[in-house]
Amino acid sequence: MTVELWSLGKQDKKELAEAIDLYVKRLSFYTKFKLETIDNTKINTQQGKEQILDKESELILSKLNDKDILITLDEKGKSLDSIEFSKKLNQWMNQSSTRIVFLIGGSYGISAKVHERAIFKMALSALTFPHQLVRLIFTEQLYRAFSILNNEKYHHA
Repeated sequence: MTVELWSLGKQDKKELAEAIDLYVKRLSFYTKFKLETIDNTKINTQQGKEQILDKESELILSKLNDKDILITLDEKGKSLDSIEFSKKLNQWMNQSSTRIVFLIGGSYGISAKVHERAIFKMALSALTFPHQLVRLIFTEQLYRAFSILNNEKYHHA
C-alpha cells in the first residue's frame, strides 16, 4: 500500500519544502508515502480554461490504474475534521491493496472528468491556498491521521 499526494505545477518555496520534508520523513514510519509533481508546463497556457483542464485530466488519468483510489482535494469538497479524516483514511486503506492517491489540481482546479474518477472530493478549507502550502497542510494532516489511528499523543482531542 502506498499513499501518494499528486499535484500539478512545481515546488518553488525552499522554506515550505523543508517543512514538507519533515512530515514526509515522519510518514515513513507508518506507510510508503510519495509526493508526485505532475509536469504541466508543456500545456499551452494561451488555450482556454476548459482546454487546459482537459489536457491536465489526460496527464492525471494516464498515471492512474484501475485499482487506485483517487481522492481529489477541492475547496468545494466535503470538510472533515482530523478524526473523521483518520477514519476515512482507514476505510480507504482497507479497500485498496495498491495506491491511495490524493490530488491537488492545477491553477484552474480539477476537471469534472477527474472528479468523476475520484471516490471522494475532500476540502482542506473553503479558502484557496498556493499548491505548495496545500502540500504542507495535507502532509501534516496525513501524519496527524496516522497518529490518531495509532493512538499516539500528537493529536489532542
